[in-house]
Amino acid sequence: MDTIKISPKNPAPEASSSSAAPRKGPSVTSIALGIFIAIALIASVAYALLNPAPAGTSDHSFTSIELLTLVTLLVMFVVATRWPLNIGVMGLVASFGIGYFMLGMDDKEILGAFPASIVLTIIGVTYFFNMAQRNGTIHVIVQSLARLVRGKVALLPWVFFLLAAALTALGTFTPAAVALLAPAAMGFAYESRIHPVLMGAFIINGAHAGGFSPLSVAGVLVHDIAEKNDFPVSQGGLFAASFAVNLILTILTLLVFVVIGKFRDGAAVGEASETVLTAARPTRQQALTLGLIVVILVCTLGFHMPIGFVALTAGLVLAFVNLKEHQTFIGGISWSTVLLVSGMITYVSLLEHVGLIDTLAEAALALGAPLLIALVLCYVIGVSSAFASSTALLTAFIPLAGPLLATSSLSASGTVAALAIAATIVDVSPFSTDGALIVANSRKGDEQRVYRQLMAYAGCVVVAGPAIAWALLVPTGIM
Repeated sequence: MDTIKISPKNPAPEASSSSAAPRKGPSVTSIALGIFIAIALIASVAYALLNPAPAGTSDHSFTSIELLTLVTLLVMFVVATRWPLNIGVMGLVASFGIGYFMLGMDDKEILGAFPASIVLTIIGVTYFFNMAQRNGTIHVIVQSLARLVRGKVALLPWVFFLLAAALTALGTFTPAAVALLAPAAMGFAYESRIHPVLMGAFIINGAHAGGFSPLSVAGVLVHDIAEKNDFPVSQGGLFAASFAVNLILTILTLLVFVVIGKFRDGAAVGEASETVLTAARPTRQQALTLGLIVVILVCTLGFHMPIGFVALTAGLVLAFVNLKEHQTFIGGISWSTVLLVSGMITYVSLLEHVGLIDTLAEAALALGAPLLIALVLCYVIGVSSAFASSTALLTAFIPLAGPLLATSSLSASGTVAALAIAATIVDVSPFSTDGALIVANSRKGDEQRVYRQLMAYAGCVVVAGPAIAWALLVPTGIM
């Protein structure tokens, strides 16, 4: 096995063909997802048709245009799951097709809800932190903290949990944080004979724990969508809830592995990998980057300045220090996420315009118990997110909680936090980017075993994760 190094220029290895091989199964999961959402659609339509609204209440039945927009949304999710197409692009095209040709809307009306502030946040955060990654600052942070527990095997998984949480809390995208940490973490796991799936769970859960901080794109996205739908959510509360739920899930995972005797990996084959820990002092550019991270924290958390503009300003300062690579830094902006978020929010605004969101919410409210409705929503978004984009699902599902919150005593922050956590906590699946990165960084010859066991673990999380998030945040009214 080659020596595993975290290099500033090569922060994570590309998935090899052998590690990518197990992913031939998404076609089967796409069929399963298609069947699942088809049943959901048929059930919702049948319920609306077979259970007319009582006298004095509004009608829950779908109009033809509402059905068209709903079917289009479901088809978009299936297509994006089956093929590597950006669902945001499909959302923009669908908004144009339905809005322009069927509803007579012009381009300004179609783009009336275009999320300019969220787009700026994504651009600014990914611009700056891509520079921090490429100039080795993230490498310095990772290696410095990892050296603190050298030789203390039981603490290693927790170190990577906290590292992943810190990276995403500072604004790093969850897949980027996993990609940065997976090579070293998996190397440590094999060297210390810690089960690789357990180490992978610690990394991914840690990344999700910090994934809804006030500095993160996901945290800003959820807060802005909730605020736009008139149920403001506490950013600090969302962050704390996400951290707590993922911490609880990680503790439960560790206990299960200890009980079944899998904390130590007894199926190791081949040579143990050597992990190189350098003790070099930060360069001037890395020291400047660390200082700018502190400035971003102070400006956004202390003075409530918009993180998009602050991150762009910090990135521009770094660009002047390294003019030769500026074009590379621009290329590191997550344009695919910009398209995904802007396209989905634009399309969801069209759904609201035609009345579909209200109709679906009224049909859900007809179930009666608000707690039951919240639990159903958590499971629907959780199961769907195991195969589809978590970000896209959040933009579609959070508006559904509006009428539920308006007609019940449920906490807005708790319910929205439960939905957000249920959508992301299942991303340990090897069909997701995070899970695939764990498989890709497993030792040569061990990819199939890690893939199978990670699938089994993901199945347990899909069953338990949404229920844990719902139980801790919705009935308790803790937020």
